[in-house]
Amino acid sequence: MALQVIPDFRVIDESDDWVVVDKPAPLIVHPANQKPEPTLLGGLENLYAYEMENGACLGIITRLDRETSGLVLCAKHTSAARELGMIFERREAKKEYLAIVSGWPEQDRWECDAPICRAGELGPSDIWVRQVVDPSGKDCTTGFSVANRFERDGRPFSLVRCFPKTGRMHQIRVHLAFSGFAIVGDKIYSGDGSEYLEWMAQDWNESLAKRLLLPRQALHAAKLTIPWQGTEISWQAELSKDLVDFIEGREVDFMSGVVIWSRKG
Repeated sequence: MALQVIPDFRVIDESDDWVVVDKPAPLIVHPANQKPEPTLLGGLENLYAYEMENGACLGIITRLDRETSGLVLCAKHTSAARELGMIFERREAKKEYLAIVSGWPEQDRWECDAPICRAGELGPSDIWVRQVVDPSGKDCTTGFSVANRFERDGRPFSLVRCFPKTGRMHQIRVHLAFSGFAIVGDKIYSGDGSEYLEWMAQDWNESLAKRLLLPRQALHAAKLTIPWQGTEISWQAELSKDLVDFIEGREVDFMSGVVIWSRKG
């Protein structure tokens, strides 16, 4: 009996040019320079093995962090990848994310245009990918809209719609933290990053669970709209079950993002 680990994701829509999937957390999109693990790209290559043998070339267009769930757009061949890439470069695509944050914003709507850069560009940083707000950073803008304010265990939280107008690394996470409403479960931006370093050194533990509440950042790519061949196409992915359970006060059954199954061999 052999064990096989395969990625768990849901195909939402596809054409001859692209495929759109709903990615769970913490499934990683691309292979990382670490130990081997299932990836979304690997799962798609397995799904479209026949097409790839006949000339298909898969290319991820919209990347998500491993701890972010939701919509991912993937091109099926190089010409589609080129055309889709230009759509995003021209900022013609519209994205909407959902985030659960700590606190109740006073405003129902606001916009953050604080420039961001990598912390290591300003000085020593223990977290290479950490971004910070700084005047020397790249321009970026995110719009926010409060969808719901709620309480859990007597503490205030909000479900916030996020509309990134640019595509900087960790932009939504940085702008929400800068606005005073860090994303629940965000190991890097909920504080000074010490939770991330502790997680890397010790893995998930009871102390982190008490501070972060969720083992992954409560961020979900909910909607994507693009112009395509003379029309407009829009896709949506419902908020993942772990985040719905958090909002509704239930115990969170965190999904692993992979399915382990056995077969004879």
